[in-house]
Amino acid sequence: MDDTGLLRGELTFRQLGHFVAVAEVGSIAGAAQRLQFSPSAVSASISELERALGAQLCIRRRAQGVTLTPTGSLVLLRAKRLLADVAELNHAVHGGGELVGPLVVGCFHSLAPTLLPSLLEEFESRHPRVSIDFVVGAQDELQHDIIAGRIDAALMYDMSGTEQLERAVLFETRGYALFGAANPLAQKDIVTLEELAPLPLVLYDQVPSTHYATAMFEARGLVPNVRYRTHAFELTRSIVARSDTAYGILVQRPENSFSYEGLPIIERDIEPPPPAATVVFAWARGAELTPRADALRRLLRDRYPDASTGNPRLIPE
Repeated sequence: MDDTGLLRGELTFRQLGHFVAVAEVGSIAGAAQRLQFSPSAVSASISELERALGAQLCIRRRAQGVTLTPTGSLVLLRAKRLLADVAELNHAVHGGGELVGPLVVGCFHSLAPTLLPSLLEEFESRHPRVSIDFVVGAQDELQHDIIAGRIDAALMYDMSGTEQLERAVLFETRGYALFGAANPLAQKDIVTLEELAPLPLVLYDQVPSTHYATAMFEARGLVPNVRYRTHAFELTRSIVARSDTAYGILVQRPENSFSYEGLPIIERDIEPPPPAATVVFAWARGAELTPRADALRRLLRDRYPDASTGNPRLIPE
């Protein structure tokens, strides 16, 4: 395909936009509903795009949706980049030099309550014309969203699975044990994994937190006694606060040392010290950050000029 073909309108941004919608939704009908076009118009756009490129991009099956071909998967990545570049051009022309347009940032579950509120407030004060939004999720969900282009970047832990991402280190922290006030180990300054292993563990079961906690015991040849598995950070803390035997292992240390019910939570360091957990600002490898995402990266760089090993408080005020 040459420039002459492009000038004749054989390939259009409308076709690319329809194709991206179909690929993301997984069906012609679903994409039509999202785009507010008729299914026949969306289907025609896909057919026109395939003719323009001279390749089959997807396999359409009645009542089974759409499956991308290998070529379709390649075109999807390029189409998203082209559409993003066009959107950036539009924002640059109409923004008058000021940052304008959408920005979607992801954040790991337990980091979000501490990191996001003040970050959103400061970013919005610096760039009031940027429409910033956020997605809170598990580590693997955020990675998929970044690679799929559903979010611009994310705040997460730098653990397994982040090899496909570019990462800027923000800070480091370490795991700790938490107890209810009636737990005998709460009276000690430091606890050992050998002391913890036989006690009932309330495991915060979110990737990568699950592996982080269990790997500490495995490294010592120990098996933790998992009593409960939770998917909620505060539920983990609340169950521990009510118990005189159970404990938890977390990395994030909230400023508030009480559960939602107002019961005290005692935090204790672990001996030997757990591995450092690194918090990063991550985006897709090989992708250029949008000006808005880069502005957020620079704001975070100002907040964390160096990785602060062992600092449990995530946002310096």
